[in-house]
Amino acid sequence: MSEVHTGHCLCGTVRFRTTGPLREVIACHCSQCRRQTGHFYAATNVRDEDLALEGADNVGWYRASDTASRGFCRTCGSALFWKGDGAAYTSIMAGAFDQPTGFKIACHIYCADKGDYYEIGDGAPQYEQNC
Repeated sequence: MSEVHTGHCLCGTVRFRTTGPLREVIACHCSQCRRQTGHFYAATNVRDEDLALEGADNVGWYRASDTASRGFCRTCGSALFWKGDGAAYTSIMAGAFDQPTGFKIACHIYCADKGDYYEIGDGAPQYEQNC
């Protein structure tokens, strides 16, 4: 996918525009993602040079682990980004994009840690840890 995509947080304070190719959407079922979002985390990613942010001063970053941070809107609390240390790309929550997206879930990761209240039934590949 290499067309232009736009999106924003719930309140609209943080807006973004992607102009480069996007990775297929990966659904992460780890406990950190579930706790941050209330369900599982579905995200694509884009190279940093292909991501333009409006309202970047309103993005808060939470140091989630020794290797990554999670970005959110300081006003409405929307989970928006995941950034691995030293990575040249930023993951963006699929639900934050304006529709139509054309996205499909390519696979599910950390399924061994998924919540006990739902089943994964979309037919996409499932991995116990990362793919």
